[in-house]
Amino acid sequence: MNTLTLSRKFQAMNKPLLLLMLAFCVFGIYAIYSATWMRDAPFWTSQIRWLFICLPVYFVIAFNDYRWVRLGAIPIYAVSVFLLILVFFIGVKVFGARSWLNLGFGNFQPSQMAIFGGVLVFALFLSESSEMHSALRILICLGILAVPCVLILIQPYLGGTLVWLPVLFAMLYVGGVQVRYLVTLLLIGIAFMPVVVNFGLKPYQKDRILIFLDPSLDPKGAGWSINQSLNAIGSAGFWGKGFKAHNTLNELGYLPSTIVHTDFIYSVFGEQHGFLGALILIPSFALLLLAGLYIASQSRDQLGRLLAVGIVMLLFTHVFMNIGMTVAVTPITGLPLPLVSYGGSFLLITIACLGLLQSIWIHRKPIY
Repeated sequence: MNTLTLSRKFQAMNKPLLLLMLAFCVFGIYAIYSATWMRDAPFWTSQIRWLFICLPVYFVIAFNDYRWVRLGAIPIYAVSVFLLILVFFIGVKVFGARSWLNLGFGNFQPSQMAIFGGVLVFALFLSESSEMHSALRILICLGILAVPCVLILIQPYLGGTLVWLPVLFAMLYVGGVQVRYLVTLLLIGIAFMPVVVNFGLKPYQKDRILIFLDPSLDPKGAGWSINQSLNAIGSAGFWGKGFKAHNTLNELGYLPSTIVHTDFIYSVFGEQHGFLGALILIPSFALLLLAGLYIASQSRDQLGRLLAVGIVMLLFTHVFMNIGMTVAVTPITGLPLPLVSYGGSFLLITIACLGLLQSIWIHRKPIY
């Protein structure tokens, strides 16, 4: 890639997408600091280090034609499955789940790489199988999904498996699978839900569902986290309690200190910045997602369109599930908030996804 082409690609970038991403990255560092400043835990400095690793990855992916996916999708998917298997042998156990690999300078979560690889493989397969029968296309995609999802579920990390389903449905729909087959698949899934809940979930995962249905159950046990999250957000009012405000539920230790900077970071934000903060943060995420959908609509081919839709649905699912679980709209799943929650591997995968979106935009037409 010569300097002239690189300059033109930079000029052709989707500037709103880039600026939104950078703004969320800066805000994420602020949010992590504001959630942990009283605990002498340098998570925010670690997030800065990860950000310096991730930003070059973003520009490398953005400036290279996204059609490298035709060659790279299967290797990335295969490596992610290998790493998921490796976790069972040398993985690090955190909060009861063996989901991490120790890289020396930090931990890496292969399940995050797996969903990224899954999006790439789904897009590659669906873009090249338009003549195949819809039922067969669904079965092959379910096979692609099954291997990593089973490995992730065994860890156990339920949230890491749930995110695959909406991503797959969105990509199947955009990929041209007939709606009646998608409806049939959905009805079959609903019919098997009681079996999955009763025989496929561990006791603490069942408790999370029961607490979601009735947060007043076991308020000092399984329901403690969600009830304190509701108290924190509900007590903030319109303006919030402010940054580094004293006697907040987070400062007093009522919010779960071990995951307040990851799973429950929106609870801290809601307590500090109130309803006004939500009016800014949630629409900002909506703008980011709408930018992704617009890029999908402008893609030069079906591969780019499928990749963009898969990435948007992946980000939407994380945003919806993370914020939803802090306000009792969804069960607690352990999914982080994109670009805001602490976590190097998730930050890396999120920025890689946004870099791929940027590449689809830049290469929607030839650049000489």
